Amino acid sequence: MSTEATPKSPQPGKPLPGAVRVPEVETPSWGLGGWLYHGGSSGEAHEHRTARPWWQVLWLTGVDYFSTLGYQPGIALLAAGALSPIATLILIVVTLFGALPIYNQVASRSYSGQGSIAMLERLLSGWKSKLFVLTLLGFAATDFVITMTLSAADAALHMVENPFLAHHLEHAQLWLTLGLLALLAAVFLKGFREAIGVAVFIGIPYILLNVVVVARGAMEIAAHPEYFQHWTRALEMKGDWGTLVLAAAIVFPRLALGLSGFETGVAVMPLVKGDPDDSQWPLPMGRIANTRKLLAGAALIMSVMLIGTSLVTTMLVPEEAYRKGGPAAGRVLAYMAHQLMGEGVGTVYDLLTILILWFAGASAMAGLLNLVPRYLPRLGMAPRWVSYARPLVLLLFGIDVLVTLVFHADVEKQAGAYATGVLFLMFSAAVAVTLSVWHDARSGPANAASPAIPLEAEEATEAPIAVARRPFPLKAVYFGIVALVFLYTLVQNVHERPDGLIIASIFIGCIVVASALSRYMRSTELRVEQVTLSDADSAAMWEGLCCKKVNLVPLKHCTRRDIELKRGDIRRYYNVAGPLAFLHIRLRDDRSDFSGELPLRVSKIGGDYLIEVDGAIAVANTIAYVSELLDPISIFLGLTRQNTVSQAFRYLLWGEGETGIRVYEVLLRHWESTPEDDVRPLIFIMSE
Repeated sequence: MSTEATPKSPQPGKPLPGAVRVPEVETPSWGLGGWLYHGGSSGEAHEHRTARPWWQVLWLTGVDYFSTLGYQPGIALLAAGALSPIATLILIVVTLFGALPIYNQVASRSYSGQGSIAMLERLLSGWKSKLFVLTLLGFAATDFVITMTLSAADAALHMVENPFLAHHLEHAQLWLTLGLLALLAAVFLKGFREAIGVAVFIGIPYILLNVVVVARGAMEIAAHPEYFQHWTRALEMKGDWGTLVLAAAIVFPRLALGLSGFETGVAVMPLVKGDPDDSQWPLPMGRIANTRKLLAGAALIMSVMLIGTSLVTTMLVPEEAYRKGGPAAGRVLAYMAHQLMGEGVGTVYDLLTILILWFAGASAMAGLLNLVPRYLPRLGMAPRWVSYARPLVLLLFGIDVLVTLVFHADVEKQAGAYATGVLFLMFSAAVAVTLSVWHDARSGPANAASPAIPLEAEEATEAPIAVARRPFPLKAVYFGIVALVFLYTLVQNVHERPDGLIIASIFIGCIVVASALSRYMRSTELRVEQVTLSDADSAAMWEGLCCKKVNLVPLKHCTRRDIELKRGDIRRYYNVAGPLAFLHIRLRDDRSDFSGELPLRVSKIGGDYLIEVDGAIAVANTIAYVSELLDPISIFLGLTRQNTVSQAFRYLLWGEGETGIRVYEVLLRHWESTPEDDVRPLIFIMSE
């Protein structure tokens, strides 16, 4: 008696058994290739991270945010001089009443860590959405890359200016910067798993030592009131309080580096431990609430440190010291630590500053390793190897080296590009939040107590969701005003330091060009994630069509007349064995996506069959995918003989074009990557 199990028939609404998968990157187990792809993709690495309490994760975002104390007070002094504390106070107001509310909303609406980029991607559609995402990624790359290069350069500066090392490291800042960047890349190539623990170990002592330095500075001012009197006289010479506030508001954009860290704060959301019931759909309210605590805690700590450091450095550090080339240039707090507390404490301060600045680069590297694989490979705009950590680390290290050489490891020269990236991301976040809140408020009243459902929850179900509504868009108006503040800050920063926009534009241009080339090179992949059967009748008939039982005939139009004409031509001119399976594909409106899931319906037409597929992204790739599922005897493809260039653009942009040739190219590519002993279907090209 045979014990062979009877295969189950496919069920409607479920993926077809034996569905063809897009070939993955070949990952050799030995040699250079095995080393590069060891450890899996960046996404897989992030999925296995353990959540921690919010106060621990705070220090991971804090190493990016708090490390700016290494150079922010010096930049503030260069930009504003005696007005530095007033301009810093404006910065704190913008932080607490602008950036913090904006990113609280981002945390509520995108809790998987995708941030404002994902919000804007879903607010737009089609190719304009993809181009906007590429633009935002360009500014994000500017932010994170310059974070790495600027932080390494400032860490190297602290080494060079240390009195115990100055004679040994004179004129070595560039090489020290490159060495720190190489060390950073080496750590990530090895595998960096204890980021939070290291951040806590570095961040807490660094903040405490800064508190000590500020307190010592305050004691010095109290002991010598002339420092305070000298500062107030300098302010009186500039005008009354109205004039001072206006002047500080004008120079405030130059202090924008003090706003960095909020994008990192929402990017690390997956690491924040929530409540035990967070796994229940739809919202992890515990994680959202704890992330808001993280953002508020970081903002409050930084606000206190900014105003404290600004006051003491303005009163105690002479102008000739913090000017370019002076002993305090780029390191005014370290200069104060050496001057007021001795070379020993100053050296400890240098060491902690070097560590946190270097680790800020690690935070930025982790951010890019998390951000880039989420977008570019998914959109078809990067090779699949970009999803793997080690190749991406090497690519980013090469970019870091190039940027460092271009700027000669100069901290001040890189500050403009860094501020441009930070401010554009914050402006885009403010716009995304404003549009989202406006949409919620204008869509109609609902239960005001129910929370807003973020993007991830909206996509998790087809059931209607009660979204929080407000009768009047007052909150949206407030966020719109905040967006205008960020826009003003961005425009002023770009006007005074256009090099930041130039660098960001170069990043954007490189990303767009590389994305276009990648999309072109990957256009002949199958580009279908899976196919599901729409109903029980389709499921019952599908099994009888597979494995060399039918001939596949794609149709451009699905009318009775078109079917009869195509059937007649094939029976008349070809010696065909077996029934015909006519395939009609309907394209979705938005064909800018790279891949997707497709519903499939099968019906009987006399002795032949009709297969209908809805919501496809590209006709040729869908035909190839269905053909691999069906394994037909032969495939009859049409040839339009129209202009090949225009047809190629139609294929790349809208999924249409010269279908017959494209199907053949897609199948050849797939067959080359998946060698089999089975007989391939015959392919016939027919003139349309």
